[in-house]
Amino acid sequence: MSETKPVREGEEIDLTGLGRYLRDRLDEADAEIDVEQFPAGSSNLTYLVCVGNAEYVLRRPPFGNTVKTAHDMRREFETLSKLSTIYQPAPKPLLFCDDESVIGSEFYLMERRQGLIGRGRFPDEYQPAQSSPPYEGGVAAASADGVVLFSPVELCQSFIANLADLHSLDYKAAGLEHLGRPEGYNRRQVEGWTKRYLAAKTHEWDALESAIKWLNENIPTESGTSLIHNDYKFDNVMLDPEDLRRVTAVLDWEMVTIGDPLMDLGTTLGYWMSSDTGEELMNMPFNPRVLMENVTRQQLVEMYEQEVGHELPEMLFYYVFGTFKIAVIAQQIYARYVKGFTQDKRFAVFDTFVAALGEIASNSIENRSI
Repeated sequence: MSETKPVREGEEIDLTGLGRYLRDRLDEADAEIDVEQFPAGSSNLTYLVCVGNAEYVLRRPPFGNTVKTAHDMRREFETLSKLSTIYQPAPKPLLFCDDESVIGSEFYLMERRQGLIGRGRFPDEYQPAQSSPPYEGGVAAASADGVVLFSPVELCQSFIANLADLHSLDYKAAGLEHLGRPEGYNRRQVEGWTKRYLAAKTHEWDALESAIKWLNENIPTESGTSLIHNDYKFDNVMLDPEDLRRVTAVLDWEMVTIGDPLMDLGTTLGYWMSSDTGEELMNMPFNPRVLMENVTRQQLVEMYEQEVGHELPEMLFYYVFGTFKIAVIAQQIYARYVKGFTQDKRFAVFDTFVAALGEIASNSIENRSI
């Protein structure tokens, strides 16, 4: 599920400049350089770089980027350099380049991790087990016909446990306390994402703007302080194909910071669609649909409570904020497409997702329910 494809038109990399740069630093003077693209991402661009027989992953900002702080390659590189020493799922970065003449932007190179990424679905050979599983292990076991059975509930439990593990890390001991300012974090997030929305606005979305108003009027004090990913969902997580409970990598660390862990959980809940949101959103690649059909957002909250060992406050604000933030991310991407900074046809319909997410947030406020 993480296969590469030829680089999209308009997102090419200068192989001559990149080859010269890498050969000097990887001690591969005569190695052939080849580049393909991981096509599923919608923010920073990610490429597979083959140098001889070795494989690496290259990350660079999107073309047409106007918000440098949202795509800070040096920050991401330096964070992963420290985080990978204390958190196994974080890939290890190898090289950082701030010379934009090499490929047209700064970038960094990191190790390649292997695993299964379920973008909207799992491969056909992975099937959810029945309520009385006829297999051993609970999550991944091959049946007689070669089908790999898994329990959606147990798979989600390991997914949430991994998020709770991240939140429990001693970020100060790892030298990561500079990443954020815990005090006033929630207010800065709401106000900051409101400004980002207004800067990228292309339409009038009454429901979304009603939710924005409610968020700004209902900001809670911070529930705690931890290292948070800020975009934690299944298509940013690699799983071991032999045991889907084991996370082999967590990807896309561009928004990592120090802040309220419930804001992080709220974003995860925002990506977790339910059947009443309609086919388009249920089929988005955020999480495997089969999991969202079998596990509710409230169950995810209860799984997190079990991991941290205490009851959480009402999650409405955090869920609405997560939904709003995802809408803003979609709006920023759509604005880049409208302005011609990307030719990726996937983004042509992102305005409909912005509208739908606004309705979801507004309805949740009205019903006082996640």
